[in-house]
Amino acid sequence: MKRIRPSVLTMLFALAIWQPVSGQQHVADQATLDQAVADHVRQTSDDREAIRRVLENQKVREIAAGAGLDLKRAETAVATLDDAEVGLIAAQARAATDALAGGESITISTTLIIIGLLVLILLIVAI
Repeated sequence: MKRIRPSVLTMLFALAIWQPVSGQQHVADQATLDQAVADHVRQTSDDREAIRRVLENQKVREIAAGAGLDLKRAETAVATLDDAEVGLIAAQARAATDALAGGESITISTTLIIIGLLVLILLIVAI
């Protein structure tokens, strides 16, 4: 009889907690998770494209050549950057693109952004 009580108590306890646990729902359903992943992939792809666009700009090419920076290596390196690096560099690339597209002449700050962008890409790849 003493052996039966612990076994019965164990089964009753298991049944008591099983019902609430089995009835729990996830915070996010699968469709929401899939959408979040798709949005993240799309954002990263857009960020990489923003970096590539600024590297293709003729004024950027001239500045890079004047600074002795290898644009081919930087262009190749874009594919190897992780998501955090891509996000950081894409913000700088967009700032440079906006400055160039706005008809602004190349100022020291824009030049520094471009050179900083290129150096950052090359340093990340070198590490």
